[in-house]
Amino acid sequence: MGLSVVILAAGQGTRMRSALPKVLHQLAGKSLLEHVICSASELGAEDIHVVYGHGGDAVPTTLAHCAVNWIKQHEQLGTGHAVSQAIPYVPAGRQVLILYGDVPLTAVDTLKNLIELGEKSGFGLLTISLEDSTGYGRIVRDESEKVVRIVEHKDATDTERLIKEVNTGILTVSKEKLAQWLERLDNNNSQGEYYLTDIIAMAVADDVKINTASPENEHEVLGVNNKRQLAELERAYQFECANKLMDIGVGLRDPARLDIRGNVNCGRDVSIDINVVFEGQVEIGDNVSIGPNCLVINSKIGADAKIFANTIVENAVIGKNCSVGPFARIRPETELAESSRIGNFVEIKKAKIGVGSKVNHLSYIGDSIIAKDVNIGAGTITCNYDGANKHLTEIGDDVFVGSGTQLVAPVKIGAGATIGAGSTITKEVASGSLALSRSKQMSKSGWNRPQKNKD
Repeated sequence: MGLSVVILAAGQGTRMRSALPKVLHQLAGKSLLEHVICSASELGAEDIHVVYGHGGDAVPTTLAHCAVNWIKQHEQLGTGHAVSQAIPYVPAGRQVLILYGDVPLTAVDTLKNLIELGEKSGFGLLTISLEDSTGYGRIVRDESEKVVRIVEHKDATDTERLIKEVNTGILTVSKEKLAQWLERLDNNNSQGEYYLTDIIAMAVADDVKINTASPENEHEVLGVNNKRQLAELERAYQFECANKLMDIGVGLRDPARLDIRGNVNCGRDVSIDINVVFEGQVEIGDNVSIGPNCLVINSKIGADAKIFANTIVENAVIGKNCSVGPFARIRPETELAESSRIGNFVEIKKAKIGVGSKVNHLSYIGDSIIAKDVNIGAGTITCNYDGANKHLTEIGDDVFVGSGTQLVAPVKIGAGATIGAGSTITKEVASGSLALSRSKQMSKSGWNRPQKNKD
């Protein structure tokens, strides 16, 4: 039996107090709904259907890259009504898994377990026991502990409200049975809505056994209704990510002050200080240390490299044994070769820095190819932009560039050349030569400075 997933994402989310549809609010750099879609994809679902409503086309437009079938629910008449909008698109013979676009952290293993239970009995239901079950639908069982129905909080009696086991809303059942039960739903309840949970009693009446499963962690089934809950789930997700890193040997100075908004692959004996943020796909080699307050985006950091405090690395490759920062910015398409050094307040953009080369202080290097063992003095600038186009600066091996130099591209500096401090270089410099471009120094003795007028 193939698997079809239906994700309900039509809610307005008024308590978010935002013009943005609730399911598009981000957790760990990805929208709530996309988290759910990714989980469904990992389950190997043949087709994924998303029922959306509030927010108009903002939801499918924002997530147009996701391979799902978008179904608009024009009227929000309850969860049962929402699922019924998707049923015509589900092929016959499929097992249907119902998920929610504002419940982003359900583990794939939890869902796999639920699906297996559903295949065995015909109906799988995810439940959890909570100390405070206020607001949740209660799981009502008979004397033999069989599930007989779900009662919503607003419709529950005082005795039923004492029940700790609650419905998460996540369930799996065959397409054929689900379609039959949906046709029999009515809205005779306090909300005047078609409750999906009413199919539980129908399944019991049809002698379909309901198998229940529970997640390992409570946050797997928690939904987001306001910004506070969003922040709480963000922390739960980040703690989970931090624990996975520590389990493979990564040293975290403080697991509570780490943010991962993508995927991080780490080698052995990696050390990460506080307030580090990773975005996108990040690879970190053995023995790398990353200082506090760093941002690393879609980059690769080689073994034994050191990234010092307050450094940004974006879409770049940092080679083995490199040293970067503090307060450095490594911009996209930069490649640092082994043992190169980038110091404080240096910006590198779309440049290749060779083995053992150094750009240590207060410099900008853009659109450049720098060979090995080059020393770039403080305050050096590659003038790569003429107002219309970018131009290349090429520097050969073992070049020494003095402080305060401007290299006006396109320009080439030959191997072994020396550029005197304070120079503006506009022409090619031959290998092994000295290039200077300075105004002649003048001194006048007995010079009187201009004075302000006393009146």
